[in-house]
Amino acid sequence: MEKVYNTIPYYMEINDFLKTLPWPGRTTNPMFYCLKLEKIENDLEIYRPPFRRAFYFFALFLNAGKIQINYDDKTVIDPEAYLVCHSPDLIYSFSKGNSLEGYICYFKPECFSFFKPSFHEEFPFFNRIYTNLITLQKSSFHKLAPYFEEVFTAYSSNHKLGNIEARLKLLALFYHLKGFLEGQYEATRFASPQQVLLSKYLRLVNSHYIDKRTVQEYADLLSVTPNHLSQAIKAISGKNALSYISERLLKESQSLLLYTDFSISEVAYQMGFSDPANFGNFFKKETGMTPSKFRNHANQ
Repeated sequence: MEKVYNTIPYYMEINDFLKTLPWPGRTTNPMFYCLKLEKIENDLEIYRPPFRRAFYFFALFLNAGKIQINYDDKTVIDPEAYLVCHSPDLIYSFSKGNSLEGYICYFKPECFSFFKPSFHEEFPFFNRIYTNLITLQKSSFHKLAPYFEEVFTAYSSNHKLGNIEARLKLLALFYHLKGFLEGQYEATRFASPQQVLLSKYLRLVNSHYIDKRTVQEYADLLSVTPNHLSQAIKAISGKNALSYISERLLKESQSLLLYTDFSISEVAYQMGFSDPANFGNFFKKETGMTPSKFRNHANQ
């Protein structure tokens, strides 16, 4: 597959990113922001094309409504609840309906400058090379929600020390979550080496599909040879490693065509293709129709 260049937005500051969202909140602390989402009774749905941020995103969601989440080798339809742990510089896109409830935190590493241990080593649910998206039962949401509420309450306080208290409560929440998820991480230790490699590969594809298009690039990230990676994925899934990259590109391309007013050229460049013709050839090969025909057919 031809090497291409991405054109996705990159947000250095939390407030610059917040300006692009349909809520008025801003933060007076450039290192930290917390928001409580509450259900709104209308049918408005928001879709954000792929972007990157220079800060962490940590969120707990309930009642996602009609939503499909593609995660690793699974597709989850209308989950009751889910947790998102997203490190800086990773590619991300999302859709949000107004039935969504929960809590969102954005923070920069400097937010915990007083914290001495390695952040990523201490909290394995934050990973430098892929996003952790953890589906939950509603009961699990209600067990975690009070800890998020404490963070939000402290953040919303007018007390001059409220922001410091909120950051300390957020750090305490990370430790609670580490214990809460321990059972899930324990379960992965019983997976075969090939299953673990496939899971890591799919997470990487989900985070880097726009700017990394070859098996070699993913093999380098995983510290294995391309041949070993290809053979392991074929053995465990029956699918070609490259096909996972194409499938992820296609899913995001279809979302852009369905949920935005971008022209076909804009979609092509948004997805990192060097020109619209290459994008059109890729899309037709994968779907049997041109991007324009796909969009027109979907809108009928």
